[in-house]
Amino acid sequence: MPITKSFQDEALQAALLELIRQTSTQLPHDVIKAITMAKKAEKEGSTASQVLDAILRNIERAREKVTPICQDTGTNIYYVSLPIGMSMRRVEKAIREATREATRKAYLRPNAVDPLTGKNSGDNTGIMAPFITFVEWEKPAIEVRLMLKGGGCENVSIQYSLPDTSLKAGRDLDGVYKTVLDAVVKAQGRGCAPGILGIGIGGDRSSGMLLAKQQLFRKVDDENENPLLATLESRLLKDINSLGIGPMGFGGKTTALAVKIGVAHRLPASYFVSISYMCWADRRKTMHYTPEMVTYD
Repeated sequence: MPITKSFQDEALQAALLELIRQTSTQLPHDVIKAITMAKKAEKEGSTASQVLDAILRNIERAREKVTPICQDTGTNIYYVSLPIGMSMRRVEKAIREATREATRKAYLRPNAVDPLTGKNSGDNTGIMAPFITFVEWEKPAIEVRLMLKGGGCENVSIQYSLPDTSLKAGRDLDGVYKTVLDAVVKAQGRGCAPGILGIGIGGDRSSGMLLAKQQLFRKVDDENENPLLATLESRLLKDINSLGIGPMGFGGKTTALAVKIGVAHRLPASYFVSISYMCWADRRKTMHYTPEMVTYD
């Protein structure tokens, strides 16, 4: 029997509902660790320390009460890897049904609004909502990566086209460095700092931003496999945190928790730097699903 025949739609939908619940109500351990370390680095009793303490208490209450970490439960962004022969339509249907049920259970706030009429669909589904990217792989399992990306941090995401004469930024990594610092300075406390920056170098305007968002699935404490990018990530994080913007823009040593960079081939005529800003509520989780077992990471 083909592997795709053994996948049951109802079981998959239930597993996806649990994925949404965990993503919305439980922050990843590496993010909590980074925020905890940031609080220890701030002066005791300072506004920055108090803000980070409030964030940590909010994270714990959300986990205990099984309620969303933030009132803005964000855009539902999925990256799905499927075994050969698995129907994308089946999985998309399961995701949409799980999204509707998650909204009914208040794991998600109704966020899908028609831009022409202003009408809310009421269940987080609509045109390109949820947003799903499918790829095929050789494994006999389904992997679903979910990100809930808030509107505030999405509003301060930005894209640059190099060269940029106003920044004296050329088509090189030094130019990339200048654009990222400029983006953080422009954002200030908006976007709910301390943030995590996903950066895509290259591609076109759409693939570059998709690449930038994909970086946000990386662990806060991982290291880029490319030595040049690893060095740039470390340099940017250090210099961003020296700006003094701090948590929520109140000042302090922690403006960013991490900087993650990826690259894509580009046309000779274009050099885009796409910056996807994620707030401290870096809600991401991965589900590995087979008919025999489901795990969440």
